[in-house]
Amino acid sequence: MSKEVKVIVLIGAGAIGQAIVRRVTAGKHILISDIKIENAEVAAKTLADAGFEVSTTVVDVASRASVDELVSKAVSIGKVIGLIHAAGVSPSQASPETILKVDLYGTALVLEAFGNVIEQGGAGVVISSQSGHRLPALTIEEDKALATTAVEELLSLPLVNVNNVKDSLHAYQLSKRGNSLRVSAEAVRWGKRGARINAISPGIIITPFAKEELNGPRGESYRKMISASAVGRAGTPDEVGSVAALLMSEQGAFITGSDFLMDGGVTAAYFYGSLAN
Repeated sequence: MSKEVKVIVLIGAGAIGQAIVRRVTAGKHILISDIKIENAEVAAKTLADAGFEVSTTVVDVASRASVDELVSKAVSIGKVIGLIHAAGVSPSQASPETILKVDLYGTALVLEAFGNVIEQGGAGVVISSQSGHRLPALTIEEDKALATTAVEELLSLPLVNVNNVKDSLHAYQLSKRGNSLRVSAEAVRWGKRGARINAISPGIIITPFAKEELNGPRGESYRKMISASAVGRAGTPDEVGSVAALLMSEQGAFITGSDFLMDGGVTAAYFYGSLAN
């Protein structure tokens, strides 16, 4: 393909990622990657049927070799001008070790790898989570360590040693706090290439997985969060897509290194409302 092709890479083929690419990829090539190729191909067909130019590949964000292969494929297609990192695992899906490897290490790895090839004027978004905003404050030293420690040394930090992590939820909160901090630090490096990177921390967004959660063992806690929130409802992938579209557009050109909490007021309720301890 011609090097004039503009490429936006989507990692994680779920509903939120698809909602974002629909808003930011008209006239560009979408490279959809997922740990399961069938997920990527289903998303690709939907988007291709809607007129988008799409290709697919497999990626395991917890593997440097796999992420490097994704970067190589992206640059072989054209100029990488956008990154949407929407992959991850939840506390209901995985052990603390897996969550830290995928959500913390994997995100840092993706940001490092794509920060080396992102084109001038490019932009990216990382889908984080409200959970990172509910973790108690860390020390200045711990914040800096999560933000700047070399990727391959990140999981060796005492803070994220599995012996110091209480459970999968704690691992998830640490990972998502780490995502926010890493985005802030990477914004400095991306800025040297004339590119921007931000995070979005959604609350409960109605996706197929969220529907399963609402009908599963954690359903009661989900419904409690929704009812206690200021907005009083869950969000939609399209609402996340609208925020991401701003962040990746010229209208968001002065925004980088930020984390946008959009949870309908759930976190506010945890600190100052009926969910407060």
